[in-house]
Amino acid sequence: MRYLVMISADEQTAQQAMADGDLPDFDAWYADLERRGVLQAHLGLHDSATATTVRVRDGEVLLTDGPFMEGREQIGGLVLIDCKDLDEAVEIAAGHPAVHVGQAEIRPVR
Repeated sequence: MRYLVMISADEQTAQQAMADGDLPDFDAWYADLERRGVLQAHLGLHDSATATTVRVRDGEVLLTDGPFMEGREQIGGLVLIDCKDLDEAVEIAAGHPAVHVGQAEIRPVR
């Protein structure tokens, strides 16, 4: 089953934790996914300030610079995995270093 894991956190907190070296080893987590053969994609995103939000209202395309989400936490990256079940997806998400300062949302892919 394929799952999308969306990693989100307060950007300032996450950047500070990375700069301070306060997160677990990302390379070990990534290598484990490759060893298991479940990793299909892993993409980090630029800061939310670089986002462009697109909406269409009454036939008009409306663009907004920056994220549309209300709140301090922003999506910073995503992982696409193909694993046996949700339990394995949870195990993988729980191992991502960023969940120590943020969280991961897991969704099955259609």
